[in-house]
Amino acid sequence: MFNTMKNAWRIPDIRRKILFTLFVVIVFRFGSVIPVPFLNVESLKTLMESVNESGSMLSYINMLTGGAFSQATLFAMGITPYINSSIIMQLLTVAIPALERMSKEGEEGRKKIGAITRYVTVLLGLIQGIFYFFYLKNSGITLYRTGAPAVFTAFVIVLAFTAGTALLMWLGEQINEKGIGNGISIILFAGIIARMPTTIGQLWAYLRAAFEDPSNYARYFVLVPLFIVLFLIVIWVIIYMNDAERRIPVQYAKRVVGRKMYGGQSTYIPIKVGMSGVMPIIFASSILSIPSTIKFFMGDSATKSSFWNGFFNALSTSGWLYSVLYFILIILFAYFYITIQYNPIEMANNLRQNNGGIPGIRPGRPTSDFIARILSRITLIGALFLAFIALLPIIYGNLTGMTNMTMGGTSVIILVGVALETVKQIESQLMLRHYKGFLD
Repeated sequence: MFNTMKNAWRIPDIRRKILFTLFVVIVFRFGSVIPVPFLNVESLKTLMESVNESGSMLSYINMLTGGAFSQATLFAMGITPYINSSIIMQLLTVAIPALERMSKEGEEGRKKIGAITRYVTVLLGLIQGIFYFFYLKNSGITLYRTGAPAVFTAFVIVLAFTAGTALLMWLGEQINEKGIGNGISIILFAGIIARMPTTIGQLWAYLRAAFEDPSNYARYFVLVPLFIVLFLIVIWVIIYMNDAERRIPVQYAKRVVGRKMYGGQSTYIPIKVGMSGVMPIIFASSILSIPSTIKFFMGDSATKSSFWNGFFNALSTSGWLYSVLYFILIILFAYFYITIQYNPIEMANNLRQNNGGIPGIRPGRPTSDFIARILSRITLIGALFLAFIALLPIIYGNLTGMTNMTMGGTSVIILVGVALETVKQIESQLMLRHYKGFLD
């Protein structure tokens, strides 16, 4: 990887793309520390300390935004409205025939769907901004809460949040056009990386407690290095699984057109083990964060009833029921995501139309059934892998007491996936510029 970066830096065109990407990341980080006007910053800081410890949807959004949400900055909504909009459009493309036909119209169809995705992103950013404003207002964070100044305050704050969402979406598209890597992924990567100092600070706090009181906290001399070792092992496993794939062999029949013979070659259909990516974890985390979010907004009233107190404790991030449901939902959403992404019947029809077939499998229904079985097995392996990565920090925290670590399995998968994708794009750029001519 380091050799790839060094070779890419020597080429002026790629160097400009890398510098442009870094410039956009710097702009993103500046916008993540510029607070919107008319807020009481000290009260906001006190409020968000409880948010980060709640394990609710708000703490999850704060993790993805690199802490911008807890500071109510210009980019507080982060890139999550665009991610949600993309997911919604993917689901609607499968459910609505008009959108499905539009997606098959080539470049023009993709441009239309992209435009609709942008409008939906701005709408979701506006809705989230309104909800966030009312949350801040009810918590006493806004400076003006009555009369005409309150209306102006609400307009400015909500508009700032919405404009930040639109600006982030635009910055991501600029990276796609003029930079290196996927723009939205790069911004998400930068937001998660911004939380790394917090994780390092937490590890140092555990070590400092062990130095100050060895009789009670000596175990942290072992647990902190063990956490670092497990973190590195998880990164290695993710890299290995990211490249793992099942190759279905395909043989194309020979055909004569005029005086030329076409076909006859052998190839394969690659099916990646981790083809669903981090989406099943995001879906499962979003659903399971709803009880914690409800408990956070209910406040002390959530603990008055013994039933609801036990219910919320079981569904907290360290509860046993949370872990069981997390595991099940990741498996279910992995199969759901693959179902909307791959159609075995369509794949079998495409093979037959191109005079191709899988050796030993008859064309038509047997081919689609064979592909479906392969997809089911590979999806199960990938889902179990995702569940292991997602549950490992929870299990480790419950066993050791280190439950407030900000770097979870979702963050690590996103970081490693984006880094590998970006390096592959740089390598492809290098291959385009380093090819041998006919006389070499």
